Amino acid sequence: MNEADQSFVVGQAVIPARPLEPALYLVSTPIGNLGDVTLRALETIAAADVLACEDTRVTRVLLDRYGIRKRPVAYHDHNADEAGPRLIDLLEAGRSVALVSDAGTPLVSDPGYRLVGRALAAGIRVIPVPGPSAVLAALTASGLPVDAFLFAGFLPVKAGQRRSRLESLKAVPASLVFFESPRRLDDTLAAMAEILGDRPAAVAREVTKAFEEVTRGPLQSLAARYRGVPAPKGEVVICIGPPPSEIAGEPADLDRLLLSLATEMSASKAAAEAARMTGRPKPELYRRLLDLRDQAGG
Repeated sequence: MNEADQSFVVGQAVIPARPLEPALYLVSTPIGNLGDVTLRALETIAAADVLACEDTRVTRVLLDRYGIRKRPVAYHDHNADEAGPRLIDLLEAGRSVALVSDAGTPLVSDPGYRLVGRALAAGIRVIPVPGPSAVLAALTASGLPVDAFLFAGFLPVKAGQRRSRLESLKAVPASLVFFESPRRLDDTLAAMAEILGDRPAAVAREVTKAFEEVTRGPLQSLAARYRGVPAPKGEVVICIGPPPSEIAGEPADLDRLLLSLATEMSASKAAAEAARMTGRPKPELYRRLLDLRDQAGG
């Protein structure tokens, strides 16, 4: 590898990448908007001896955007048993390996954890290069509590297994975050509303992309919204608030619940729904919601 292969381009500037110590680097890449990549991520990708990725065609788009002359190698679910040992051999030989997923942070719903396990077992250093995450981006935009949350990945495709998984998560005292296929969104939201109750929730679609959309409201309302209509396009993240006993545990949590409900219904209906979910008097919640709106200037 020559010096020209160890640089990247930002604007009109060609930036040389500093050499890396031998290690496995877990590099986060954009989840949609290529401008979200970090300088450290670009430098790591450019300097690594080997770049491993899920889909070389997807990663090539990022490389071309930033002028990185690198030939990535594939590492994914279908070849992990063969490609993994080869990457470990390179690491043990003193090479640096950067691992990226198609989008976001490696290991989140991809096979990277198997490679990390092999690397750690072989005494190889593993270095995270943090950056974009669909989980955190969707959750922070949802309006739901973020002090405690559980990322539950993709739910099972089969209805019975999906119901069992949701039942196991029902009492978790935290916000829940799921990935889901747009084709299954209607069925999944219906199952969530039935099993988890009518909690405040949000469906985030195409986060960071041109047609980004975050739809907030009670689960039953969201299930009705997506029932019987064509499946939406793009990547989907579902965020759901904690169980009712947890939602109203602190004043700030109650305020978030009221404001979230009020995005989809009138103040009176929002107060009534919050009263049903928390057991607090509706008049008290209605007055609180009006106060919050006054503080926000309407």
